[in-house]
Amino acid sequence: MSNAAKPSKAEMSVGAPVPVIALSQGPRKSLFCTLTRNGVALWLVRPTTILAFLSRTPASILEHGENVNAWWSPDGKRIVIQVETVYNSPVLPINAQRSFLAGPGEGVPLQAVGLHFEGVIRTSPMFSTKNPPTIQRMPWPAGEAEDSERPVKPPMAYDTWILNEEDFPWIVEPDVSVDDIVYSRIMGGETWITSDGRGYLVQLAEDLEAYPSSSDVDVSTGKLYSKKITQKKLRLQRRIDPDELTYEQDRKVYEEPRYATRMSINANGRLEFSNFPTQEGVMPKPQNIQIPNPYNKETGEVCALEWSSDGYVLAVGWKHGWGIVSVGGRCLASAFGIEDSVDGVKYEFLFLLEFWAPGNFELVVLSNSTNTDGDGQLFVIPFAKSATTGQHSPDNTRYAFLQMDDRALVYRGADQPDMSVINPESDVWHTSRYLSVNWPIRYSSLSSDGRLIAVAGRKGLIHYSSTSGRWKLFADEQQEQAFAVRGGLVWFHHVLIAAVEVSKSYQIRLYSRDMELTSQNILHREILTSPVVILSLVDNSLLVYTVDNTLYHYLIVPTADSIKLHLCGAITFTGIIAAPSAVRMLSWMIPTAQKELGDPVDDLAVATVLMVVGGQLILLRPRKSAEQEVKYDMQIFAERIEFCWIHLRGIGSLENSLWAYDSQAVLMDKGIIIGAEHEAVTRFNLPFVMFRHATSSHLFLQHILLYHLHAQQVKEAVQFASHYKSLVFFAHALEILLHTVVEIESTMLSNGNSASPIEDQHQNPESILPTVIEFLDHFEVSLDVVVGCARKIEVTHWRRLFDAVGNPKSLFELCLASQRLRTAGSYLLVLHNLEQLEEDHGEVIRLLKSALEGKDWQLCRELLRFLHSIDDSGSALRNALHEATLGELWDQLGNA
Repeated sequence: MSNAAKPSKAEMSVGAPVPVIALSQGPRKSLFCTLTRNGVALWLVRPTTILAFLSRTPASILEHGENVNAWWSPDGKRIVIQVETVYNSPVLPINAQRSFLAGPGEGVPLQAVGLHFEGVIRTSPMFSTKNPPTIQRMPWPAGEAEDSERPVKPPMAYDTWILNEEDFPWIVEPDVSVDDIVYSRIMGGETWITSDGRGYLVQLAEDLEAYPSSSDVDVSTGKLYSKKITQKKLRLQRRIDPDELTYEQDRKVYEEPRYATRMSINANGRLEFSNFPTQEGVMPKPQNIQIPNPYNKETGEVCALEWSSDGYVLAVGWKHGWGIVSVGGRCLASAFGIEDSVDGVKYEFLFLLEFWAPGNFELVVLSNSTNTDGDGQLFVIPFAKSATTGQHSPDNTRYAFLQMDDRALVYRGADQPDMSVINPESDVWHTSRYLSVNWPIRYSSLSSDGRLIAVAGRKGLIHYSSTSGRWKLFADEQQEQAFAVRGGLVWFHHVLIAAVEVSKSYQIRLYSRDMELTSQNILHREILTSPVVILSLVDNSLLVYTVDNTLYHYLIVPTADSIKLHLCGAITFTGIIAAPSAVRMLSWMIPTAQKELGDPVDDLAVATVLMVVGGQLILLRPRKSAEQEVKYDMQIFAERIEFCWIHLRGIGSLENSLWAYDSQAVLMDKGIIIGAEHEAVTRFNLPFVMFRHATSSHLFLQHILLYHLHAQQVKEAVQFASHYKSLVFFAHALEILLHTVVEIESTMLSNGNSASPIEDQHQNPESILPTVIEFLDHFEVSLDVVVGCARKIEVTHWRRLFDAVGNPKSLFELCLASQRLRTAGSYLLVLHNLEQLEEDHGEVIRLLKSALEGKDWQLCRELLRFLHSIDDSGSALRNALHEATLGELWDQLGNA
């Protein structure tokens, strides 16, 4: 940090660069402001440019003091800051704006925005005091009506609520003050953190009749004012003993209402993750967020936290690092400190404030730069995210399908041969210029074969075919700008199904990939009465879930010259799903009898519905009452689920399987999970960091096989594995399975515990190693799997392995008899370490003769090297050459 002296108040208006001290994003996300000690600047997110700047005079600074912070009014028309003189950036002429190639979001003309002084507010609109402990509300300055037909709302009154036991009986400790207030527009309420370390969810009720009375709603009425504060569904939690609180003022809480989760900073500066309390008032136990820090670098205190607008990730800024945490509490990326070989002056900075740009593809960061000139304080960090964050469909999870602010990224490894699947160079990327006007990407959809891509931004949509390599756009820009996709996109073969909003009306439209994008070429329009939350396609059934808590079932019916939607039925989930906007995934399962014999019109009444609501994976089972009314029994499968997928056409026992996972793609026919990860590269001669994407793969076969074998389901395990035996890495997967069982069971035995640690607590605690060996005997690669596992585990574990498998000498003879010479060669090392080789090395000589007959010269070379390594005198090597009559071969192998 610089040791330069702080400028005086009068000097700050002379024109010298002044560091930015605050950053605030507008309610509409497209504008933000930066604050210095003597002025405020208004910025446009994309293109990133200053629209207006307002500077304060020395007299104003001397009279009112320096700037400290800035807030936006809820309508985005005011900024709470004390200002005086005005500077407006001129509007660029049209020819100047079109003189450069517009990037994403840069094709729209710049806005003309002005800043002017409106009034002085001595404090923020909602604030708390410690002495006396109060909550106070300050009204916004009244503005003039922009439309004479819409009168200005009457100004709010200045309200004060004194915290005491009589007026606030739901506050546990009466002698406290409110240390922090966080407002949530989605919840329509606030979170209060009191000085004793408790958290409350609070709503300000202007009219209590609007809230239903119940036992969990407490009301406190102020003595002096008619306004009332209602604590709706009281949530309480004592984090730690108040006597242990050292820095109470630093405690913060950041809630994500869509997932009913909260992230808080405890008294020790650690991040805690917890769900919202249940309706019964049970507070889930919080868990600490584990942030990888392998080199134990200093992190410092938490300086900034910010949820993305879609609620999937939380950005965290520490004094000496940063991190991105998923809504499920998993750290996706993090970094602390700098590398020794990198210039610390360029990279060492402190995250003071941050916010997510529209689309949540970029994180705008205000840092405490070490530069003394005030430059280099605002940074924009780009991100890629899974397409399932916008459109959760099975096809989007089948491939590693990512999206950035200006492109869709499709992993093509699934179409490659087995070994190319794990090759990161198999990636293929696609992009389009459509986003220069319609940035950012809101929805992306991939077809079932991965060949067709659809992308929707702020307005309109486009689609791409990897076969032709062409994007299709609306030729008429007015038609493109006339609608916006809201609710999602899904592909049905070559037909794109889109839920759209048109002039405050809602439709489902069908477009053909084979036809040009025009309003005249829409195959079908279905009018809806409510906005769509999510679309889902199951076979030829289209499920549509809307904001009014209704699920519609349509059949996709091809006709002679077109394709249409046929409404089969609808059902309401009122009383079952409390927040329709929190539904992130939708699917269903039809009973087999109904599929084969029933009428598709009746599917809705018998289908089991699967949903992800917030972070809960729930199953809704239908049942009919005596009046033939369909009701649902709810079953919660899991909490904190970010993504899930039903595989209706899985392999073997995975048919109709349910997968729940975090931001990864499953290649079912390859037996692996593909993930995309980031790589950061720094160079000493560059003043910036380079980010790249890399793919990683993880086998999942061994986990499913282990489940079957634990349940003694050898037949099922063999049937499942048979679907994958043609893969080149099949033996490797079985080797991992055997290795896992041997290592863990041997470790438990050495610790004096005879129970297998792998089994579920309800399973038989007997060892499953014999069951695993029985399973392996069904495959030709079993001998390779056993010796491969033996060479990778400790020698002390060999006894347990070969007690179950059999004598390694017998296995060697079996390999030799079946002409599996290289596998037999691998067993020689095992026999040598177990001291089971004959004194004259007869096993090596017999294998050497077989290799000579088969003209496997590489194996011959390795066998001779083996003999030389186990006998330094060379007598074993000379004897083998003599027995195998390999004198001429010795010269041929180059004295190997």
